[in-house]
Amino acid sequence: MGQLQERYKNYREPQKFMEAGVYPYFRAITSKQGTEVEMGGHKVIMFGSNAYTGLTGDQRIIDAAKAALDKYGSGCAGSRFLNGTLDIHVQLEKELAEFEGKDEALCFSTGFSVNQGVLAVVVGRGDYIICDDRDHASIVDGRRLSFATQLHYKHNDMEDLERILQGLPKDSIKLIVVDGVFSMEGDLAKLPEIIELKHKYNCSVMVDEAHGIGVFGKQGRGVCDHFGLTDEVDLIMGTFSKSLASIGGFIAGDKDTINYLRHTCRSYIFSASNAPAATAAAMEALHIIKAEPERIERLWDVTNYALKRFREEGFEIGDTESPIIPLYVRDIDKTFLVTKLAFDRGVFINSVVPPACAPQDTLVRFALMATHTKEEVDKGVDILKQIFVEQGIIK
Repeated sequence: MGQLQERYKNYREPQKFMEAGVYPYFRAITSKQGTEVEMGGHKVIMFGSNAYTGLTGDQRIIDAAKAALDKYGSGCAGSRFLNGTLDIHVQLEKELAEFEGKDEALCFSTGFSVNQGVLAVVVGRGDYIICDDRDHASIVDGRRLSFATQLHYKHNDMEDLERILQGLPKDSIKLIVVDGVFSMEGDLAKLPEIIELKHKYNCSVMVDEAHGIGVFGKQGRGVCDHFGLTDEVDLIMGTFSKSLASIGGFIAGDKDTINYLRHTCRSYIFSASNAPAATAAAMEALHIIKAEPERIERLWDVTNYALKRFREEGFEIGDTESPIIPLYVRDIDKTFLVTKLAFDRGVFINSVVPPACAPQDTLVRFALMATHTKEEVDKGVDILKQIFVEQGIIK
């Protein structure tokens, strides 16, 4: 047995939950993503998806992807830097820049690689990255790759952020990086206060809009637009894998910064470009979101209904202000058990345990789409209420 095999032979934590019959990950879906999915012949209501706009099964998007597949083939066989740039990549970048109110945008193959690559090069030695301690893992990994000094503040604690900024050199580059919507808890960054601190301490700001696009702001432009602060935010990141019903991501900003990233960002230069079908699907989803504001209205109608129901039934849901509703369990074993019991009764939710949260903050994540009905929400709430009461989590 080699050294690596020797090191990992005793890693059996997942197997413990598999043997207990409550392992909640890598469950195979055998149908389109929608409000109801099929999993091995078992139909469940999908409350574990990030498809906030409900567009993943939209025929217009499927047709756009098929047309791109016919025209361009299945892939680009190279990076954007060399032979992998298509005209639809360029067109999507132009449309995203306009949508986000920025000079230019760059499209990447995944949202994760946007944060990972941009943060690795946009700041360097002598600079500072300051992050919320609940920022997404892609932000954490990106800042780890940078030569900048890495600092973080307590979640949404503006006093702690200011304490950090007070101790930094006035003339140094200081980049505050924050999720617009926090993906597990569903609360929003305190962007107005962050922008005030930006000006007070001569900082720059980057906002991850992965869970904000298609949900907040005019025509779903995101949290920056929601607060009317697009012009104050230096870099806006987004992903295609949620509201835009595809796979990929982008960074938008001023032309000079984007020009620098286009020629230095390793996860952009050295990754194969996004597949034609995925690019066309994201662009069609963007068109639909802009053309159908009623879709976002429906999302908020069902979201507000669900928030009201969960609060009335006594669930602990924290400070969420979004279609992401955390149902706190605060026990790892019970979190897995609740997920299994819900699945058996026809409701798909997500277990959230360390490292995605602190051990004392484990939860199940209930997320909504514009296509969910209030009847589906009622069924989900009622089933989860039964389970939470049975397990002694709520009364």
